Amino acid sequence: MSAFWPHMLRPFWLLIVPLLIWLLWRLWHRQRQIGRWQRLLPEAFHAALLTRGRLRNSRLPWVALGLAWLLACLALLGPSWQRLEQPSLKRADPLVVLLETTPSMLAADSPPSRLEQAKRKLLDLIESRPDAQTAVVVYAGSAHTLVPLSDDLATTANLLNVLSPALMPEPGRRADLAVAQGLALLEQGAQGRGRLLLMTSAIDDAAQQHIAELLGGRGERLAILGIGSEQGAPIAGEDGSFLKDEHGAILIPRLDNAGLRRFAAELGARYQQARLDDADLRNLGLLEASGGMLKQDETTRLDAWLDQGYWLLLPLLLLAACAGRRGWLFCLPLLLLQPQPASALEFTDLWLRPDQQGQRLLQAQRPAEAAKRFDDPRWQGIALYRAGEYAAAAERFATGNSASDHYNRGNALARSEQLEAALEAYEQALERQPDLAPAQRNKALVEELLRQRQQESAPEQPQTGEQPGATSPPPPTSQTSPTTPDTTQPATPPPNAEPGASEAPANASQASEPPPAEADTEAPATPLEDLPARERQQAMEQWLRQIPDDPGELLRRKFLYEQRKRQELNR
Repeated sequence: MSAFWPHMLRPFWLLIVPLLIWLLWRLWHRQRQIGRWQRLLPEAFHAALLTRGRLRNSRLPWVALGLAWLLACLALLGPSWQRLEQPSLKRADPLVVLLETTPSMLAADSPPSRLEQAKRKLLDLIESRPDAQTAVVVYAGSAHTLVPLSDDLATTANLLNVLSPALMPEPGRRADLAVAQGLALLEQGAQGRGRLLLMTSAIDDAAQQHIAELLGGRGERLAILGIGSEQGAPIAGEDGSFLKDEHGAILIPRLDNAGLRRFAAELGARYQQARLDDADLRNLGLLEASGGMLKQDETTRLDAWLDQGYWLLLPLLLLAACAGRRGWLFCLPLLLLQPQPASALEFTDLWLRPDQQGQRLLQAQRPAEAAKRFDDPRWQGIALYRAGEYAAAAERFATGNSASDHYNRGNALARSEQLEAALEAYEQALERQPDLAPAQRNKALVEELLRQRQQESAPEQPQTGEQPGATSPPPPTSQTSPTTPDTTQPATPPPNAEPGASEAPANASQASEPPPAEADTEAPATPLEDLPARERQQAMEQWLRQIPDDPGELLRRKFLYEQRKRQELNR
């Protein structure tokens, strides 16, 4: 029974139950007094004159009142059978990692290379703070956002795997630009809160001065992690040779351990040299407040009950509505015995007019059903035309007298092989709007088709010889067959327009949809959206297979585009 008994969110409302019971009992047993008429009138007239003045003996209103009070009291108690579990809030500790991506990071003094060690250290840091947001900014001569503020470890790992100095568009070591980019990310995604972690092997003097200006006396927001060793190591190229400087000497980048430590002390920041374990990250204070180290202390979940007492208001409102009229309570069972109407009534009939229902069916590519719903003849003609019932569409268009009506009627007649009537319809459309270009083109094409039919039906000339100046009729071609006039779709009113309210448009583009390609031109390739679903999927997959799957190249193009855009803005 405990599983079915609800949890009460506001049990103190039970205190009002005794008062309600006492009031209901007093109303049930109250004395019905008639007033002073009993003393003024003779007792023989009481039955005839005072019966109508008494209160009714029926106690049904008090039963209904007691039921209403019971429902209201239960709703106020807040019964709930469902409990919602809400996890604890994530710890707000946004962090932006500024990773140096220069050729010096390919030095092998931290096997396999400085860059690989920095990547592994970065992934370990993100894994240790799964409930906090982390962004990654890479820099060389320019700074670029690799990953915005997020807790998506998979995306960060995929992008770090393809990261290399060759992707950077500008050579150099502009750590100050990376700090500026990191502060901008914190301002955009964390309202200025958060910290910066700079992973580098050295910082130029000019960059140090600019970083101090950017931090503005808040150097505690910056942590510096030195990558590499003070002994350094040469940088191996792709061909196995070592990189050399402008003098031809082998380039050996070294970790500026003393310089980074002094710079951090001047700013009030923290500095650590990278190690194989996580002691460096812990000394920088990146693990204590990251949430990953304190996860065991925050495993409690807040239990919240869902208030379901509002469902009791529905029968309470029904009782209140029925109490407004005497005798309505007895009519409630009759609501279930309503006779079915003779005509079928759909749910959409309650909210949409027939023309609006037809328009929705037309947009859903169901023109045959839409034609049965429309009341307006223009809309019916459009639906019948798209359904392929051209003769019926021509009859609907004939009810109008605008240029677009005659033009659409000509299209329908041409599709139904009634070329003479179609020619007349185009002429009537041009009389009302001479600049209707689609009607002019279709009229010329229908005239050409009629001329070819007349030539084909004429008797053939004898083959005894050719007379001077006589020309034989051109043979019929499939390019100008009678079933391929330049007929476009009928002029469709805009979706938010009332059917039948629009007259002839002011130009040809408003009168009809764009006409198809001419019959004597080369047929264009079938658009992808016109293919069947299965063929469209196969074509899309074949097209995607032609795109090279190289995330590194995409990053290189992205960084190059960002750098060119910045240069254009700085000009």
